[in-house]
Amino acid sequence: MANTRSETAEQGWDWDGPFYRVRTDRFEASFVPNAGEPLDSISNVDVEVRLTADGSLWSATVFTLAEVERIMDRWSRTGEALGGRYFWCSDGLIVRDPGIDNMTQVLAGLLDDGDFTQVLQRLDNE
Repeated sequence: MANTRSETAEQGWDWDGPFYRVRTDRFEASFVPNAGEPLDSISNVDVEVRLTADGSLWSATVFTLAEVERIMDRWSRTGEALGGRYFWCSDGLIVRDPGIDNMTQVLAGLLDDGDFTQVLQRLDNE
């Protein structure tokens, strides 16, 4: 069974230029939100995650289900991706709910469940 402790209760955060950094005891996640976008409504964001245990660096582009639907609807009008008939992203991670806090909880859950290294893309050498 997955560890259900709240990662948010143990985290720290700060702005570092364009990066919104979230620090927990197990990782540091550097999100790159659009300027002025409320952090609790972010639905499409790039993130780099450095694991505390081994220092490895990982990445993902996190989308909400609603954002994927919005993108595919736009593509149906523009003709991209076979008229919006598919969505593909090499480092994509789709989450149900928006916001940095939710996305941080998903990252923690992926670590808890042992799925983190299968879902995110490693950026450094192993």
